[in-house]
Amino acid sequence: MERATFAAGCFWGVEAAFRQIPGVTGTEVGYTGGTKSEPTYKEVCSGRTGYAEAVEVEFDPERVSYEELLDVFFSSHNPTTRNRQGFDIGSQYRSAVFFHTPEQEEAARAAAERVQAGLHWPKKVVTEIVEADTFWPAEDYHQRYLEKMGRASCTVELAQS
Repeated sequence: MERATFAAGCFWGVEAAFRQIPGVTGTEVGYTGGTKSEPTYKEVCSGRTGYAEAVEVEFDPERVSYEELLDVFFSSHNPTTRNRQGFDIGSQYRSAVFFHTPEQEEAARAAAERVQAGLHWPKKVVTEIVEADTFWPAEDYHQRYLEKMGRASCTVELAQS
């Protein structure tokens, strides 16, 4: 098994997207990329810890490649908005790939370049690609949150008039 770590806005939706992929054997939501030991959700939401809401993905590389995970990552959020995904605003919602190996770094950079090549100016991929650091699991109630709530996504559904 291998690990991959991604941040793409609210971690509930990111986790749900990765849980659907055959070959993903486990997911855990949490916080990475910051400075404080054992951060809490409330502290991360303050925007003052430097952490991103992230998902650590355990996967079987014989069933799903890291490149396929990158495709899901880039297609499941907007990598051109800095510190924002939908209604969620703040550095904790930034787009980031936290690589665990040099091979993951190379693949992430190549994927970001492919996404950038398909965009029209002036849009620019702002996804951070940085070495994985300590991953702090989020509180238990955040794990598989959408499943617990009987929802498939974080999408806000607006009433039709």
